[in-house]
Amino acid sequence: MSLHPAPRERYESELSLAQLRGDGARMAPHWVAPVEPESTPVSPALINGVVVPAASARLIDATAEYGG
Repeated sequence: MSLHPAPRERYESELSLAQLRGDGARMAPHWVAPVEPESTPVSPALINGVVVPAASARLIDATAEYGG
């Protein structure tokens, strides 16, 4: 196995970002999401069995919108 990665150009597409965005904009009308009813809030007491790693909890706690 080689320790030297192949040049990046070999893996990149010939499309530019502008072309990619244009393709996405043209396809977007075909991707209609079904209308779903609003979800109802669930009591935290009913949520069990969820395990969150301590590092993830600290990250969320440090985020202004969620914790600090």
